[in-house]
Amino acid sequence: MQIFLDSTDTKVIADLASTGLVDGVTTNPTLIAKSGRPMLEVIAEICDLVPGPISAEVAATTADAMIAEGKKLAAIAPNVVVKIPLTRDGLIACAAFADEEIKTNVTLCFSATQALLAAKVGATYISPFIGRLDDYGFDGMDLIRDIRAIYDNYGYETEILAASVRHAAHVKEAAIIGADVVTIPPAVFAELYKHPLTDKGLEQFLKDWASTGQSIL
Repeated sequence: MQIFLDSTDTKVIADLASTGLVDGVTTNPTLIAKSGRPMLEVIAEICDLVPGPISAEVAATTADAMIAEGKKLAAIAPNVVVKIPLTRDGLIACAAFADEEIKTNVTLCFSATQALLAAKVGATYISPFIGRLDDYGFDGMDLIRDIRAIYDNYGYETEILAASVRHAAHVKEAAIIGADVVTIPPAVFAELYKHPLTDKGLEQFLKDWASTGQSIL
């Protein structure tokens, strides 16, 4: 499973990308607003930091305007993925992008039927929002399961990008179900490799090593 960072903080992205574990980055208008920087500048910088897919979202609501904005975003760098909302106009725009071989990430997916339509129009990625579904009393992982089954039934190539991830358990469950990608905030990234027993074991190993008085170098 690929791991994307959901962030526009270029310092944090650069730091975490140095681990070799970051496959791509997703952004959205809210994250761009928090950055306080011009969108095109931020996207270009992220594209230089991470060679994998970088999602940049349109702000328009009509198909024609989405297409115009998407083309401008796609021109920033070869690894830009145009992010579009799962609306009627968004699906129309997605089909147009697919015809021009421009990669897309269809976002704000909350149902399996929405995901089905996105696959039919050639979306590169579908982004089901599991955390937000959990917030409203649903099980977001049920949506991942349904989409995985539908895509496998018909051989759709659209990749499932689990979004709105709140904790490491979401990542584990998405991986077990078979999501292709998970996009996570930097704080969740840190949760993936931390465990108290790892820390405790390392502490003991270092203590025992120090007692030997040896040095490897």
